[in-house]
Parts: sequence; structure tokens; C-alpha cells
Amino acid sequence: MGLKIVQAGEPLLRQVARSLTRQEILRDEIQRLIDDMRETMRDAPGVGFAAPQIGLSLQLAVIEDREESLKDLPPQELADTDRRPVPLLVIINPQITFTADDEASFYEGCLSLAGFSAVVPRARAVHVKYLDELGESRSVEASGWYARILQHEIDHLHGTLYLDRMHTRTFTSSDNWNRFWKGKPIGEPSSRQ
Repeated sequence: MGLKIVQAGEPLLRQVARSLTRQEILRDEIQRLIDDMRETMRDAPGVGFAAPQIGLSLQLAVIEDREESLKDLPPQELADTDRRPVPLLVIINPQITFTADDEASFYEGCLSLAGFSAVVPRARAVHVKYLDELGESRSVEASGWYARILQHEIDHLHGTLYLDRMHTRTFTSSDNWNRFWKGKPIGEPSSRQ
């Protein structure tokens, strides 16, 4: 069942979501929600999806960067962004630690800002502790695009959108990104006219 994705301006997108208990995680309604979120993310298509994006104030997100999504991307873009397939991951009540001092800046979109993107600086590597879909404690070390996805989705759980982190002069519609910036190096945001 595809879920309705709320768009920027929805007040809940700017609130800190509440944590889930292990007992809540194991309930049928949360298990169905996880399945519905995965399906909605894949249908959109997207690589991550957080519960606040469907109007639910829960510390829950799904992440997946499928191999078939990467097959049409140029090898140089995959190398530049350090992007590799990421198997389905359910993160609940995540705690993030930045494990690299350096950042990478790339265009980023969001299902709750449909039709737009901007250059967003993000840490290159992170460590995330979380509960999985069975309420078990887990952790993951991620770098490159995987780290970017985790940061983006965890931001959603804290009421933050990429708009809060973007280089404002790079904000663009998808049509103009395809027209002017697709396949080109990022460069300095101040050089964007």
C-alpha cells in the first residue's frame, strides 16, 4: 500500500519524532508500517524514507539503495559520490556519530521536497547505533553516499530538512538541474549564477 508523502510546510516535518519501545516495534501495526514504508520508498523511487514524511512522529526510517538504481549512473559519478548498493535497512531510535572530519558536497533531493534539489555538505563517514525491525540493538559504519542517506533520514527524525544545510545558491528545480547541472562537477556554490 503506497503511503501519502507529506511535503515541506507540514508542521510535523519540523518536530523531533518520538522514540519507539521494543514492545511497540514488535506490534503488527509497526511491522505493517515498515512494509508500507519500504514499498512507498521503492515506488517513489527513493533511497530513504522516514516516518515523519508520512505524518507520523516516530523515530523510524527505511533505507535502501538498490543495485538496479545504480546501473544507469555513469561510473565516474558512482566513484565521485562513493556510491554502492545498500541492502534494506530499518533504523529505529538512531544515534549518529560523525567519524570523519571531512565533508563532501553533492546534490541531494527529498521526497518531501518533490521536484527540487540542492548541494548539501555532509560528513563523509558516520557510525549509527539503532534498533532494527525486531527491536534488536545494531550498529553500522557507513561512508560515502550511504553515510549521506543515513544523515538525511536521521535529520528527518529530528525535524531537519536538507534546506537547513544546503548551499542556498544551488537550490534548483529538477528540470533545471537536468538542464544545467547534471553530470557536471559541483564546483563552488558561490560560482553558481
